[in-house]
Amino acid sequence: MRFTDDRLDPIWAKVRAGQRLDRDDGLALFATDDLLGVGSMADHVKRQREGDRVYFVINRHITPTNVCVLSCAFCGFARKPGEPGAYEHTIEDMVAMVKGETREVHIVGGHHPEWPFEYYERMIQAMHAAHPDVQIKAFTAAEIDYFWRRFKIEPAEALGRLKAAGLSSMPGGGAEIFSPRLAKLLKYTGKADPDRWCEIHGLAHALGIKTNATMLYGHVETLAERVDHLLRLRAQQDASGGFVTFVPLAYQVAATRLRERQTPPTDSLRTIAASRLMLDNVPHIEAYWVTLGEDTASIALNFGADDVNGTLEDERIQHLSGAETPAGVAREQLFRMIRDAGKIPVERDALYNVVRVWN
Repeated sequence: MRFTDDRLDPIWAKVRAGQRLDRDDGLALFATDDLLGVGSMADHVKRQREGDRVYFVINRHITPTNVCVLSCAFCGFARKPGEPGAYEHTIEDMVAMVKGETREVHIVGGHHPEWPFEYYERMIQAMHAAHPDVQIKAFTAAEIDYFWRRFKIEPAEALGRLKAAGLSSMPGGGAEIFSPRLAKLLKYTGKADPDRWCEIHGLAHALGIKTNATMLYGHVETLAERVDHLLRLRAQQDASGGFVTFVPLAYQVAATRLRERQTPPTDSLRTIAASRLMLDNVPHIEAYWVTLGEDTASIALNFGADDVNGTLEDERIQHLSGAETPAGVAREQLFRMIRDAGKIPVERDALYNVVRVWN
């Protein structure tokens, strides 16, 4: 492999030797102009792990409410009680939303000021009772932390009760960027900080609950803050081992306009590739087509990503923030994204058990 930037040669030597990359390596991956070189290294790592296989799931997003006590500067989804566009679903509404071939239901919503913890518990119980074969991925670490702030229910107890009710796994949202500077600047100091976010995921892993991890990028963070975020996730995975997927989330400009333009596709491809190279202990890296767009997501499958998430029926959080992709896609569209990249579609469940290989 030949590079146009000499800084990548020692990194490639480490990659070939299976050695862990350090912070300076991460900074070089984000700083270099040799995007194809970074992508080629990440594709090499991905192929060693998965060959040409790319995963997807038939899933359904449910956002119980967008009413939220927080006022995060980057969020275009949340509303205050009574504000235009605010909504609340009943448990019966949510149970009725799951139909057909759905294998995973993804439940994430606002930090509601009035709903008791038992409401969320009943939500999971009802969903599991009505759809016992559907895996329930629900509640970010920020939501679990809110249950403690609001009701003084310790995270270990909350997670244990939710698992008993039918919770299968947790999404990775609420991580944003692990930076005190950004937490203050973007007004998300009222939610789980990096230590708390990692603590809650560690508790979930100890209970046998697998989780995702995320990073919100492409707003006002620095490249060094991205690298430090990845290193923090890697350290947590070393400690607790329960992350199954890392999902880089491109900031959507339209609703809150922290910057004037969406970060370009090249930045997203670099971020996905650098993530695959830095997160050597996380099994899967996702190209989240909702924020990337279908074309960029397809290209990302040759830049280290091995997953495109799924059909994502009725995804609201990113779309209310300005994402312009369809709110859900059919299995055939996922096939097109994957096959256009020269890859093999592999249908999975929420825990990456293979359902079918679509040759």
